[in-house]
Amino acid sequence: MNRDEAFQIVREFVKNQNLVNHMLAVEAAMQFYALQLNQDVELWRVTGLLHDFDWEIHPTLEEHPQAGVPILRERGVPEEIIRAILSHADHTGVPRQTLMEKALYACDEVTGLITAVALVRPSRSLYDLTSSSVKKKWKDRAFAAGANREEIARGAEEFGVELWQHVDNVILAMRSIAPQLGLEGNLKPQ
Repeated sequence: MNRDEAFQIVREFVKNQNLVNHMLAVEAAMQFYALQLNQDVELWRVTGLLHDFDWEIHPTLEEHPQAGVPILRERGVPEEIIRAILSHADHTGVPRQTLMEKALYACDEVTGLITAVALVRPSRSLYDLTSSSVKKKWKDRAFAAGANREEIARGAEEFGVELWQHVDNVILAMRSIAPQLGLEGNLKPQ
């Protein structure tokens, strides 16, 4: 399964551009870490890209991501990717064992919080965003209430990266595709 094949699956099942952007952000974060950790970049990217492909057709915890698994198998997605997708959701009971599984869990929720913080900044950009800005919003539980802070912290810990270093890493990864994410704002790349 290569990246183009994975993106075809995303386009088939996901119509909401914000959800596509989320999956692209997770893909970018997974690519960043695969490069850092000398892992299979294509495998990690595809895993990040596909992790929420079924959210629109299975938008409940009873269904997502478990009900999407037969679709992925039908499309020839490797079991290693399927297992990582299952393990990114605590409610499936699939424990995170591999580095890639831990990376996916660590990168998923944090991208949403980073996006939310970028969008409320005067620049509306990732280019001037740092973890200190995210840290300020972290304490305000009403801000981006859907971003589960306990899950974000647990993900970084399980992955073995200090939380605020992890946030900086994911911001850096997301900057590389800021135009695709609509998060250039009124700034240009530095």
